[in-house]
Formats: sequence, C-alpha cells, structure tokens
Amino acid sequence: MKTKDLVLLALFMGIGAVLHIVAPPILFGMKPDIMLPMMFLGILIFPKANYVLVLSIATGAISALTTSVPGGQISNFVEKPITAFVFFGLLMLVPKRLDKKIVAPILAAIGTIVSGSVFIAMALFVIGQMGGSFIALFIGVVLPATLFNVAFTIIIFPIVKSILQRSQMAFA
Repeated sequence: MKTKDLVLLALFMGIGAVLHIVAPPILFGMKPDIMLPMMFLGILIFPKANYVLVLSIATGAISALTTSVPGGQISNFVEKPITAFVFFGLLMLVPKRLDKKIVAPILAAIGTIVSGSVFIAMALFVIGQMGGSFIALFIGVVLPATLFNVAFTIIIFPIVKSILQRSQMAFA
C-alpha cells in the first residue's frame, strides 16, 4: 500500500463523513449514507482487495460513529465490508474496455441497494423487529438514497478522475 493512495482514500472518507453527518434523516432516523459513494469512488480508483478491505472497515467504523439509527452501529460494521466486496467483485467482472463513467453509476446503484438491504435487515434484527417495516424502509430510504448516490456518482466521478489525471496521480 502506498501512503499517497491511503491519504487519498482517507480524504474521500473524511468528505463522506462530513456529508453523512450533515445529511438530514428521511424516515425513522435513517438518512442516506453519503459515505457510500465516497467508498465506491475509492474502490473505482484503487481496485485492489487490500485497499477495499481497509476502506470498508474504516468506512464502517466512521458510519457507525455517525449513525442515528437504533442498531445502526453493528449494522454498519457488518454491511460496509459486504457492500464493498460485492461492489469490488462486480467491478472486476466488468470488461476493462467499458468506460468507468458509465459503469460507476450502475455499480453505485447496485451497491447502494445491497448496502441498504443488508443495513435494514441487520438493524431490524439487532433491535428485534423482524417484521413488515423492511419494505417501508427500503422504499422510503434505500430507493431515494440510490437515486441520490447515482446522481452524486455521475457528477463527482468525472471530476475526481480529471483531477487525478491532471495531477498525474495513478488512476486505474
């Protein structure tokens, strides 16, 4: 692992943490996890398993510290590594010739849906409410968060890619 790569990943996590803290709750204290697109951005730029592991654990820890959902602390620690490696696995399956500007929002949508589903299931299990509220939370929180994360990724990914190319930093 290179120090400059880890610093850049930490910068993404820091930006994501600030955005996550200031995001307003949508339903039952749940709010869109804006750290997700920043984690996805880190995986897109540094698609290596060891970076994905470090990034997912750190993102899970920061998300756990900033969550407002009952049971969200445990859910974040479980959900972030699962989501990161699903995203990473799908990224590795995508042919290299496809433009990442097109692939990034599609994978962000899939990753957000995986993340939200695992998070809600874990949170409901932890607080002991295995019931019909999963669907309501999925529709009320995960789907709007998916739309937001896709739009965020469409806007931010080309900007970051351009900055990294101009600064002559490595871009996968």
